[in-house]
Amino acid sequence: MPFPVTIVTPVDGPAGARRQLELLEAALIRTGLELRRLGDEGRYTERPGMLAHVARSSSAVLYGLHLTIGRSQDGPEEPADMAAIRTAAEFVHAIRAHNDRVPILLFGEQLTARRIPQSVLSRIDGVVNAYEDTPDFLARKIQREVSHYLGQLAPPFFAALMRYANDGAYSWHCPGHSGGTGFLKSPIGTLFHDFFGENLLRADVCNAVEELGQLLDHTGPIADSERLAAKTFRADHLFFVTNGTSTSNKIVWNSLVGPGDIVAVDRNCHKSVLHAIVLTGAVPIYLMPTRNRAGVIGPIPRREFTAEALREKIEASPLIADKNRRIRLLALTQSTYDGIIYRADAIREMLDGVVDAIHFDEAWLPHASFHDLYEGLHGVANDRARTERTVVYATQSTHKLLAGLSQASQILVQDSADGRFDERVFAQAYRMHTSTSPQYAIIASCDVSAEMMAGKRGPALVEETITEAMEFRRTVIRIGAESPDWWFGVWGPDTPPRTGLPERSEWELTADAAWHGFDRVDDGFAMLDPIKVTLTTPGLTVHGEFSPPGAPSIPGVVLARYLAEHGVVVEKTGLYSLFVLFTIGITKGRWNSLIAELHRFKSAYAGNAKIERLMPAFAAAFPGYVGSGLRDICEALHATYHDADLAELSTAIYTEPVDQVTLPTRAWTAMAAGRVEHVPVAELAGRTTAVLLTPYPPGIPLLVPGERISATIVRFLRHEQILARRWPGFTGITHGVAGDDENRTVACLREEDTRP
Repeated sequence: MPFPVTIVTPVDGPAGARRQLELLEAALIRTGLELRRLGDEGRYTERPGMLAHVARSSSAVLYGLHLTIGRSQDGPEEPADMAAIRTAAEFVHAIRAHNDRVPILLFGEQLTARRIPQSVLSRIDGVVNAYEDTPDFLARKIQREVSHYLGQLAPPFFAALMRYANDGAYSWHCPGHSGGTGFLKSPIGTLFHDFFGENLLRADVCNAVEELGQLLDHTGPIADSERLAAKTFRADHLFFVTNGTSTSNKIVWNSLVGPGDIVAVDRNCHKSVLHAIVLTGAVPIYLMPTRNRAGVIGPIPRREFTAEALREKIEASPLIADKNRRIRLLALTQSTYDGIIYRADAIREMLDGVVDAIHFDEAWLPHASFHDLYEGLHGVANDRARTERTVVYATQSTHKLLAGLSQASQILVQDSADGRFDERVFAQAYRMHTSTSPQYAIIASCDVSAEMMAGKRGPALVEETITEAMEFRRTVIRIGAESPDWWFGVWGPDTPPRTGLPERSEWELTADAAWHGFDRVDDGFAMLDPIKVTLTTPGLTVHGEFSPPGAPSIPGVVLARYLAEHGVVVEKTGLYSLFVLFTIGITKGRWNSLIAELHRFKSAYAGNAKIERLMPAFAAAFPGYVGSGLRDICEALHATYHDADLAELSTAIYTEPVDQVTLPTRAWTAMAAGRVEHVPVAELAGRTTAVLLTPYPPGIPLLVPGERISATIVRFLRHEQILARRWPGFTGITHGVAGDDENRTVACLREEDTRP
C-alpha cells in the first residue's frame, strides 16, 4: 500500500500562499511522492474515523496554518488567528493520539515559534514557510522526512525479511518450492501462487538464512524484535512462538514442572494446560470457578488463592503422598472465554512465596497492557511492584485480538526480585516444542503485531476496540428497550445510554449485581472485559429459568447456523447465547451488519419462514428439515432442552466434585500401551477415563485422564447422543467420545491401572 503525503488545508489562505502550495505540490510529485489533499470539509476533530485513517496511512502530514502577517510578535492574537491555532492544535493532538511517529509539518507564511503554542510545537516535526526556500528544496526536505519515517517503520525482523525477499538472490535451501517457483510448474500450483502472492512465498525460507537470525536460539533480528516487544508489553523477557499459545503453555510448563511436582490449576483451563500436566507428570489440584445456569464460566472465589485453601486441597488429594511439598506452579485462565478477568496484582501478592511460579494464560488478553481500563488486571508488568520470590509468566495469543497471523503467540516473563528465572532451562524447553522449520511469516506477524502496539498506537487501537464494543452493546440494549415484543440481549451490566468509554466500576463483579447470575462473587476481585460480547437469545435466564411454551425461544445453535449461512461466523455458541469477539479489526460497518442480520432473523422467526428458503445450504445438508418453519424448529428444540433441563445438567457436569483415581500421566501411559477398554456410553458410570472429555461447545474439558465418570456425566453424554439423532445439525460433540450416533464409546482404564 502506498503511503501518500497528506496535505490538509482547513482554509484556503491568502492567494499568494495558495500559489506557493501549488508549486510545492508539483515539486513533491516530481520527487515521486504520492499526494492526498484534504480541503475544508469541516472540523477534522469531529471526524475521528478520518483522522485515524490519515494518521495511519500517511507518510507525512502537511497542515496549512495561515496567520495574519505583519502584526506585532508581542501583541495579542487576532480572534481569527486564535481560532486557527486552536484548530491546528486539536488536529495535531488527534493525529498524535493514533501515531506518535508520522512527520507533521506546518505550512504557512512567516510561521515562527513565538506564535505557535508549545502544545503544538512539541508534537510537530517542523515548519515550512512559503517564499523562504524554493519549492524543489522544500520538496526534498519533506522527502527526507518521509524516507526517514518509512525507513524506520518496520521492526528489525520484518525489515530483514523484506530485504531478503526483495534481494533477488536464488535460494538453494528448503522449502522445496524455492520462493514459489515450484508452484508455477503445475496448474493448481499456479493457482496457489496467484492466491497467496509472491511476497509470502519469497519470504517462506528456512533457518539456513543466518542474516534473519535464529528463532530457536533467539539471535539476530529475531532477538532484536523480541527485545523491542518486551519493552512494548512491559516484560523482562518476551519470546515469540509460532505454534500458538497451546505450545506456549507447554513450553512454560516443561521449563518448570517435573514428575511428582504439585501444580494448582484453574479447573476450566484450556486443554493445552491439561496436556502439559500429562506431559510433565505433574500432580494437579484444582481451583473451582463458579458458573451460571446459562453456561457462562464465572470467577474462582478469592479464598481459593490463599495459602490455607491450597494447603487444604493438598491434604485432601488422594494422589499426593508427601503433603509437605511446595506448589511448583499455579496456572490461571486470564481471561476466560466469556471475558472474566481477575485482579492479577492481588493474586500475585497473595501467592508470592506460596508457589514457585504463576502462569497467567492470557490467550484472550494481549490487549490489556495498553489501556487504563485493565490496569492491574494483566499478569506481567515490570513497571509495577515485583514479586519477591515467585516468577510470573504470561502466554498470549497475538492472533486472537491483535494483528498476528493464526498461531502467532508470545511468552512474557517477569522475574522475581531474587532472580529465579533460569533462561538456560527455559531455552531447552523452548527448543523441545519449537519446530526447526518455523513459518517466517508468523514470526514477522509477531514482530509487526508488537510494533503496532508500541507508543501511543496501542492505546489508540485498544480504545477504539472498547468504544466499538460499547456502541454495539448500547445499540442492542436500545433496540430491546424500543421493541414492542422481543429482541436479543447482551450479557453484562445494563450500561447507561451514554457515549464513550465504560466506567470500570460498572464492569467489576459484585455479589449484589443480578446480571451475572453467579452464586459466589467477591466484590471487585474480577471484572467482565467489555470487548468480549455474549449475545443472548430469548429462552433462558442466567438463573436457568426456561421460557414457557409459546414465548419466544431461540436456541443459540439455530441463530448461529443462520448467521453462518449469511456470512457471519461467531466465535462460540451456548445454549441460548453467541460469543461475539471484538478485536482491533472490528469496524462499525461489521457490527452494524450483524445488527441488520439480527433484524432479518427476527422477521423470519415472526413469519415462520421455511428453512429451505431461509437456509438453503443447511436444508440441503439436512433434508429432514425441509418444509419446517424457523419458529417451529426453535420451539421444538427449546422444548427438548426444557424437558431435559439441559441448563441445570450442563452446569452440574462442570461443578460437581471431581473424583481423581490416578495421575493423568499414568492414565495416558496406559492408553498409549493399549491397556484400555472402549466402554459404551450407557455403561460408563464409575469407570475411569483414559482421555480428555471435552464438550463442544463450549470447548472446556469436562474430565481429565485418570478421573472417574459420574452418573451425571453419563446422563449428559446420553442426552447428547439423543440430540444428535433427533436434531442433526443442531448439536455439539464431545471430543474423547468415539463412534457414531448409535454406538458411542469412551476409552477407559482397566482395573489394574486405577490406582493413585
